[in-house]
Amino acid sequence: MKSTMQTTPLLISHLLRYGTTVHADQEVVTWTADGPRRTSYAEVGTRAAQLAGALRKLGITGDQRVATFMWNNAEHLIAYLAIPSMGAVLHALNIRLFPEQLIYTATHAGNEVVIVDNSLAKPFSQLLPHLTTLRHVIVNGEIDDETRAALEAVEHIEGVHDFFTLIDGEPQTFDWPEDLDENCASSMCYTSGTTGNPKGVAYSHRSNYLHSLTVAQSLGVRQGDRSLVVVPLFHANAWGFPYIVMIAGASVIMPDRFLQAEPLARMIEAERVTTGAGVPTIWNDLLRYLDEHPTDTSSCYRLMVGGSAAPPAMMHAYQDRHDIEIVHGWGMTEMSPVGTLAVAPAALEAGSDEFWSYREKQGRLLCGVDGRLMGPDGVEQPWDGESVGELEVRGPWVTASYYLNGSESDTERSEMNAKYSDDGWLRTGDVGALTRDGFLALTDRAKDVIKSGGEWISSVDLENHIMGHPDVKEASVVGVPDEKWGERPLASVVLVDGSTTTADDLSAFLDGKVAKWQVPERWAFIDEVPKTSVGKFDKKVIRRRYAEGDLPVTQLR
Repeated sequence: MKSTMQTTPLLISHLLRYGTTVHADQEVVTWTADGPRRTSYAEVGTRAAQLAGALRKLGITGDQRVATFMWNNAEHLIAYLAIPSMGAVLHALNIRLFPEQLIYTATHAGNEVVIVDNSLAKPFSQLLPHLTTLRHVIVNGEIDDETRAALEAVEHIEGVHDFFTLIDGEPQTFDWPEDLDENCASSMCYTSGTTGNPKGVAYSHRSNYLHSLTVAQSLGVRQGDRSLVVVPLFHANAWGFPYIVMIAGASVIMPDRFLQAEPLARMIEAERVTTGAGVPTIWNDLLRYLDEHPTDTSSCYRLMVGGSAAPPAMMHAYQDRHDIEIVHGWGMTEMSPVGTLAVAPAALEAGSDEFWSYREKQGRLLCGVDGRLMGPDGVEQPWDGESVGELEVRGPWVTASYYLNGSESDTERSEMNAKYSDDGWLRTGDVGALTRDGFLALTDRAKDVIKSGGEWISSVDLENHIMGHPDVKEASVVGVPDEKWGERPLASVVLVDGSTTTADDLSAFLDGKVAKWQVPERWAFIDEVPKTSVGKFDKKVIRRRYAEGDLPVTQLR
């Protein structure tokens, strides 16, 4: 039977029009040194139209790439909406990448125009001579004469423009193209590049649209919510939040560069934040601040955490001491990025052991994401909560291939192809189990599982238990060579200020929590766990420091 339904394409411009009209009175609150700056969704719609008009005059007439080098603020949200809606492709540059990785990603993507926050303009000017595909720089905010001169002095740059001066004279409406293919690229994001060059992922309008609809519903984002979006807009599509808030009609609190615990606590109190999203290190620091500084967080009922596993001790502390639910999310850049959310089944008694067993997992696979577990022998494992394998996924917001521009080596292409099974499933590199009702419990990254005496030890499990000690601020566990067992765990620990806790104390603390043979013999006390550009523990740095003898290791037994 022939379809009787209309085939309106799923486009970002529809989300833009919807959010800025039916939710016109919601607002973007951008935090500044002088306090909050407010922009209504209606104004976001107007400014998006003006930005699109200005970009047309700069030569963005098709699917050229327009980059951003920005914090989370109203202008970044405007770019997130305007650039794909006009048919161009947004590329949010990760400002925390190493310079050589930034140069690689910007050049590989072929960016032609970039929007830069004024607070980042000076360091960006040092990169600009190497970003040879760029033609125009748009600066959001005032910059000093020296920085402007440095930007203008770059030979291949045709113009340096002030954001609002550039767009103020443009019409306040724009004819957003309706004939775009929903499967064409809307935005780009690059993996953090922990090994080799970062890999590019091009999201489509359709993938962004379906992903955001599903996450909004599954996470329970409501009209009138006030969402503190700490997850950077340059990291993994900002977990979809620029589009989620348009769909749900939630106001959004943008922290800009003020990401420390004290200003975040003030935002929650002053702006009556109800929900938020950020990585575990951010929420862990905020927890310590809230425990020490009385803050009115009564408006806040839920915070999403992703990027890496949240320590269960932190989740319990937020719930018990501040009545704030921490919801695990898991995903990958290649998945737009959210694939699971850990909202406990409604039938469970809140606070029960079974309730927490669900909350501490990575979460239930979202509708639209198919998952399967493949054992080391290539045999699919059952969903029984115990059988372990590498997770493979497929779905409408899972990338089918990486972005290629023809400059890749044969080795790089081979590595990218190896990320997919013969029948097209994405190999996530995450090892874990699935329950009968679709909840994912990850035990480790495939590359981080510690293989000791023929048995596997989960580095994540050890980290979570160690961070349950009240004197431990952070802990990262890696496998290191051992003559007898092949590999053994090394725990690198950051203690709270003033603590005198020893390796023997922590070893004793693990007694009864993990099997005795899994307890580390090697302990290192460090000032800070090294982190990647997106806030994850950078375990390759710890491994290198250990191999070079640059860690103060205490050996037990």
